[in-house]
Amino acid sequence: VQLVESGGGSVQAGGSLRLTCAASRNIYGTYCMGWFRQAPGKERERVAHIDSNGFTIYADSVKDRFTISQDNAKKDLYLQMNSLKSEDTAEYYCAAGVGRSGGYCFRQETYNYWGQGTQVTVSS
Repeated sequence: VQLVESGGGSVQAGGSLRLTCAASRNIYGTYCMGWFRQAPGKERERVAHIDSNGFTIYADSVKDRFTISQDNAKKDLYLQMNSLKSEDTAEYYCAAGVGRSGGYCFRQETYNYWGQGTQVTVSS
């Protein structure tokens, strides 16, 4: 599976962006799909994920501001980001982990397919 992110850019604090992760093919069966981010000098962190059962989990730092969703064909993945803060500035990555779901989705090692990333810059 190839994943390609788009939709990043520069925005002022309080603004919104919508990231898209285009998958090269449908993902069936058991899976996790998630968004991760990495800021300069920091470790990569999980932002949100959705699994094949439809469960969505968010990091506390983005809860109630970000929404992860997937199209009905279970192919492309989205991240709607509202009320952006300067601390949201990072490279954002889409990832897919095939064959796992549930609690496994919290672990980065679950994800065996990664996109190249898209930069989000929020200015205060």
